[in-house]
Amino acid sequence: MYPHERSLVKKMEGRPFVLLGINSDSRQRLKEVITKEKMTWRSWFDGGSTGGPIATEWAVQGWPTLCLIDQNGVIRQRYLGSPGDEQLDDAIEQLVKAAEKTR
Repeated sequence: MYPHERSLVKKMEGRPFVLLGINSDSRQRLKEVITKEKMTWRSWFDGGSTGGPIATEWAVQGWPTLCLIDQNGVIRQRYLGSPGDEQLDDAIEQLVKAAEKTR
């Protein structure tokens, strides 16, 4: 997923879009992944286990879990696993267009 996430960040530059990550790996592994995958978006450490505080608060049951949140902080879509790049891009584009209309 990292190549697609990188392309999304680049494609959405200057638009009302933010990509945030939550990572349950060890701190060392997270640092390695950020470097290797050239991640330019924020990714939080969630305690080094799948039962970390963020995963627990958000009731994450599997990885990856993707949440699309609108400009008002409302979860508009939640995926367990990737829905596929095209479906994800379409859903994101709709939310970004809606946010742009409110500017």
